[in-house]
Amino acid sequence: MLTIESHVSLKPHNTFGIDVSARYWVEINHEDDIQTLLQLTDFVDTPKLILGGGSNVLLCHDFNGLVVKMNIQGINVTGEDDAHVYLKAGAGVTWHELVVFCVQQGYAGLENLSLIPGTVGAAPMQNIGAYGVELEQVFESLTAVHVLTGQKRTFNHADCAFGYRESIFKKELKGQYIITGVTFQLDKHPTFHTRYGAIQETLTEMGVSQDRLTIKAISDAVIQIRRSKLPDPVQIGNAGSFFKNPEIPKEQFDSLKLRYPTLPGYPIGDTLVKVPAGWLIEQAGWKGYRSGDVGVHAKQALVLVNYGNATGNEVLALAKQIQKSVLDLFGIKISPEVNVV
Repeated sequence: MLTIESHVSLKPHNTFGIDVSARYWVEINHEDDIQTLLQLTDFVDTPKLILGGGSNVLLCHDFNGLVVKMNIQGINVTGEDDAHVYLKAGAGVTWHELVVFCVQQGYAGLENLSLIPGTVGAAPMQNIGAYGVELEQVFESLTAVHVLTGQKRTFNHADCAFGYRESIFKKELKGQYIITGVTFQLDKHPTFHTRYGAIQETLTEMGVSQDRLTIKAISDAVIQIRRSKLPDPVQIGNAGSFFKNPEIPKEQFDSLKLRYPTLPGYPIGDTLVKVPAGWLIEQAGWKGYRSGDVGVHAKQALVLVNYGNATGNEVLALAKQIQKSVLDLFGIKISPEVNVV
């Protein structure tokens, strides 16, 4: 039985803590609930916003439609072979809950993605990533339901057209499918990724040597790093990294490196270099900036924050100021990672 509520505050349902409301609200606990919802004739033409953990969205106004909150749970092994375990998780499972489960079971692949906020269903849309690992590296398939026809479909890796913080669900198929579950291919014999960021340094500080390395140690190190750099949304409203790290031509990077010798860069093939957006924003003078209740986090310039009662439009205006500043200074366009609604 579905319960449709009206005029529901979305403040508790987005990590920015933006105080807007939904005209209508429904919670989906089972895949069958989606079929029931799509058969409600009163809501066939109603705009719909699919919401997971609300950790990668900036709400700029009341949503005059139906917000669909995904709560489908369950983590189940669906198969295995000598090298891999296949694990399916419901779209409403908290992402870190899944990571903790995998680490406890000894299933490798997600440990570098520890403590990323949000839910499983939102993860492939964004192709989430951190510390040298992206979701697409452990992705096997997902199940989804078309919002108009109710038809179920399985998407394999190629179908999803993954890119850097991108997928087909943010482009050609945006708003057309509701993801219900995701299947991961995890390793029985881990490959450790410790070269990105401060993981190796943190492991050393934790007293973990190379011969004692485990996926739990890497997960613990990532959690420690994230907690030291990123604000807890419960205490300060934020959506984690607001901007994507830009990829620029190698020639442009080499030219900038002459002017800014400390500019970090990570080669992508022979022609592109990925530059940390946080470094660019900090160099442009925004780190720790605050105006009223909106600002840039003092420890991580990639994170825009709501100190209390900021509106979505105030956060967006700040983001645009930062974009212009970075473009003027470096000639680099930085794009939001967060979805603006």
